[in-house]
Amino acid sequence: MTFIDYSNEEKSNKSSATKEEKATTTLPEDASQWGYDMYPERKGTSSGPYKKSRSITDYLSGKGRDNIDKIRCERNVYKCVKESPLVKLMMGALRSSGCGLDIRRHIACEECAPQVSGGYDPIMNQVIVCHNTAKNEGIVQGVLTHELIHMFDYCRNDLDFKNLDHLACTEIRAANLAHCSFMSAWMSGNASVFNIKETHQDCVKSKALSSVLAARSGISKTEAINAIERVFPKCYPDLEPIGRRLRRNSYDMYKAYEEGYYYGYDIP
Repeated sequence: MTFIDYSNEEKSNKSSATKEEKATTTLPEDASQWGYDMYPERKGTSSGPYKKSRSITDYLSGKGRDNIDKIRCERNVYKCVKESPLVKLMMGALRSSGCGLDIRRHIACEECAPQVSGGYDPIMNQVIVCHNTAKNEGIVQGVLTHELIHMFDYCRNDLDFKNLDHLACTEIRAANLAHCSFMSAWMSGNASVFNIKETHQDCVKSKALSSVLAARSGISKTEAINAIERVFPKCYPDLEPIGRRLRRNSYDMYKAYEEGYYYGYDIP
């Protein structure tokens, strides 16, 4: 899932530092239209533009315990950065594209609305991992892979999140590379051995649709579907930087990691 970029400057320089220089810390007037209502810590006012204040009632009701979840989330993020082939591949691809990633600056564990597990904020060029919903290492790995694909597209492809077709394209790519597999469709009862290709494409479209609608509450479902269908023939075959569609319970992510060297990615 993504937010909308409200920076009006051109994306001519691809470095991560330049991205951050362009970013503004002023939230859009109607933040809910662009998905910020699902990330309350992005629109608070306590000690910074994205800090959320807590009352004593919050702590007495148990909400203060989210610090424990946040620490657990940060540990899972660190473990994924050190050990996950997919996360290391994405970080290497970003570095090789001139957009190095510092986990202290570019990844944040925050409390989110219960229907989301992560997001990408192009205003801050930052991945959000929702510590109240992404509670184990496997989910955190999926969130990081998905959102780092958005960061990669923003870095490499002049992505404009205000453009609905651009948003649809990056959501298609993230669903294609980080989520959908024949096995997951099979387990949900939507696949057969006769329609593997069609089922995967349907999964990608469905996942992209839900993400687009979450990021752009101001558009209709029909508008989102039309945008996905317009860009699907171009965006679905684009497998960079992972290079393959990952099958569940396979060694595909390890193969993708090994193949990253052949593409010149700076992988640790």
